[in-house]
Amino acid sequence: MATREQILDIHNLCACSHTRMAARAVTRFYDDALRPAGLKGTQFVLLAAIEADEAGSITDLADRLEIERTTLVRNLQLLRKDGFVAPLKGANGRRKPTLTPQGREALDAALPLWRAAQDQMESRLGFGSWQVTRRRLGELRRAVS
Repeated sequence: MATREQILDIHNLCACSHTRMAARAVTRFYDDALRPAGLKGTQFVLLAAIEADEAGSITDLADRLEIERTTLVRNLQLLRKDGFVAPLKGANGRRKPTLTPQGREALDAALPLWRAAQDQMESRLGFGSWQVTRRRLGELRRAVS
């Protein structure tokens, strides 16, 4: 049977636990900031990634965002239902998501809200600390890939 100390180590030391708690807190922060535009942080990031048009297919987009393809498809279906995204046949014949005019309007409305939230996040952390944190998060992702 596990000791109390071993169980407390999970709470105090677990990388999974700490990164998930941080991710939930950051997500709430951006969700609150983007609420006036009618978007959640995850939707905003997905719309921006689609608008960047660097993905040739849904699979490419999932790889770029490091998200399971099935999760991405569910999220795209919700954005499609809201009228923000439509499928488009890519040059390679595979479907790829594209923003509708309504999706571009939503992204444009959310952009200044995101910028204000991003500036506030960087101010709270300190710009240098944010740069280190961003780099370290990249290192963390690569370490477990």
